[in-house]
Amino acid sequence: MQFSDIIGQEFIKNHLTTSVDRNRVAHAQLFVGKAGSGVLPMAIAFAQYLICNNSQGENQGGPAACNVKFNHLSHPDLHFAFPVATNETVKKHPVSNHFLKEWGDFVAKKPYGSLFEWHQHIGIEKKQGQIGVDEALDVVKSLSLKSYEGGYKVMIIWMAEKMNTAGANKLLKLIEEPPERTVFILIAEDADRIIDTIKSRCQLLQFPALGEAALQNALIKNKDCDPALAKKLAHQANGDYNKALHLLQHDGEDDDFELWFIAWVRTAFKAKGNKKSILDLISWSEQIAGMGRETQKNFLDYCVDFFRQALLLNYKAETLVYLQPQTQFDLSKFAPFVHGNNIEAIVTELQDAAYHIERNGNAKIILTDLSIKLTRLLHRKA
Repeated sequence: MQFSDIIGQEFIKNHLTTSVDRNRVAHAQLFVGKAGSGVLPMAIAFAQYLICNNSQGENQGGPAACNVKFNHLSHPDLHFAFPVATNETVKKHPVSNHFLKEWGDFVAKKPYGSLFEWHQHIGIEKKQGQIGVDEALDVVKSLSLKSYEGGYKVMIIWMAEKMNTAGANKLLKLIEEPPERTVFILIAEDADRIIDTIKSRCQLLQFPALGEAALQNALIKNKDCDPALAKKLAHQANGDYNKALHLLQHDGEDDDFELWFIAWVRTAFKAKGNKKSILDLISWSEQIAGMGRETQKNFLDYCVDFFRQALLLNYKAETLVYLQPQTQFDLSKFAPFVHGNNIEAIVTELQDAAYHIERNGNAKIILTDLSIKLTRLLHRKA
């Protein structure tokens, strides 16, 4: 993957190539940022620059055969670990090596894709993929082999926060003292969910959201998008190229989330002293509980974002508001109900609900409890 194909992040590109050119490569690095900011493409491009001995600030100058192998992610010194679970094909002990073909297809089509899209790609969208102890044993085995080209070996662990405790502890010693000329690149959206003993052994590199100009240019260049539309989508995407593509193609899950959210808050508004609305909230909770856990968590994240946008609009920070409802829902009329006296409690309840769902709590009970709490919070005075 060429550095020139990666959107924006020029400072990070320069930092990584300079570290290689000066032979100052940290053996364990943690890339933190949203999938749509380009963390995975950057990690692959960095691995290519490192393994193929490329130069001149771009992936060229090294052996042509080595660079060609990277085009198909087939270089034997490049290794991947990512969240997986059993599906119709892999019935037990799933590890990344069972899904390498699917992984190659996914990265080729959606290098900025999200974890949920990966789950959909391998048919586990109603499960929670993880990086477990079987995966850790595979990583240890892979890195015990000698380098094919006699140079660096690179292990990219995508969505490293999905390592369970057993898997993380198994990898700890290897990350602390890796084999010679072995580099770990851990990629995470939420570094706080990685155990401290691993995090402390990694050099942290934070990926900011992409700038609107970079997103606009990428949409025009890659998707032949009209400049005016590209500018609008770049603003709405909030620095996330993957979201910008979904907005362009009208194929994202945000449309469904918006309908669920609007039905939820409207019912919650009416529920104060209204028995029928309470029953409607229970029915709504049952509906959402029927979705997969990853869908439920993504929806709750969407709700947090929606409330924050309403708060910004309420406090006259219109330039920071990128959310534009696709329905007839008027954000300006909703905004006054989200203020400094309830936003912290609302966000806390949403995040707690997402955490309990991830821990395999009963989704119907969690969402019903959340709905009743939301009813009280929305009626709290500013």
